[in-house]
Amino acid sequence: MASRDTAPLWVFGYGSLVWRPAFPHRRREAGYVVGWKRRFWQGSTDHRGVPGAPGRVVTLLRAPGERVAGMAYEVEPAARERVLANLDHREQGGYARHEATVYRTPNDAVAERALIYVATPDNANYLGPAPVDAIARQVVASRGPSGPNDEYVLALDDALRDLGADDDHVRELAAHVRALRR
Repeated sequence: MASRDTAPLWVFGYGSLVWRPAFPHRRREAGYVVGWKRRFWQGSTDHRGVPGAPGRVVTLLRAPGERVAGMAYEVEPAARERVLANLDHREQGGYARHEATVYRTPNDAVAERALIYVATPDNANYLGPAPVDAIARQVVASRGPSGPNDEYVLALDDALRDLGADDDHVRELAAHVRALRR
């Protein structure tokens, strides 16, 4: 059995990593994690918003019996430490490393131990729940160094549809954002 440091590094993306991983990888596979739900409850003051006017990005919340679709990436071994450093920087606004099994189907794992970044309510950028129309208005009004916040929401919605994944929260928010942009 491979040691933890020599085992392949898998990263599971459920937000912008679904469509824009921006790191070298050997392969990618669609999959899902179990026991979580995705919500636009994390503030972004470094990518899709700015201090004093945060955007909203996704995080995961524990939710027994639920599952979150996304993309799993096997990192190039030679790039492991660089990828981890870059991801730690990219996810510095309140995210912490966790591990989860990523599944293709209920009896077939893509990766037994994949790295995921999760923002919890105890971080300074956590915004928490709000009515979907209020989240949509905040998203449409927000822009940061990585671009407009509505672009993030719509790109995630499109990427999930391309995967054949259904996420009620993302779909509903994207519909509100599209309506506000008209």
